Amino acid sequence: MEIEVLFFGVLAEFTGIRRKHYSGIQSYSDLMHRICDEFPGIDQFTFNVAVNRVLVTGNPLLKDGDELAVMPPFAGG
Repeated sequence: MEIEVLFFGVLAEFTGIRRKHYSGIQSYSDLMHRICDEFPGIDQFTFNVAVNRVLVTGNPLLKDGDELAVMPPFAGG
């Protein structure tokens, strides 16, 4: 499946990009392994994940064409 990943804040600064398409993704775990392989050290950051603009936790199910956002923690106010 193909997933679009959006990077925000310090994660965009760390990766040097704001958006990247990944193809051949089998699962959320597979996608995260690919991101960590491409950007060594990104796993040292604390971040939130949203799938199609909905915050998720754990190991969410992904489907072809989903948009996954990787964002630094934020506070309400």
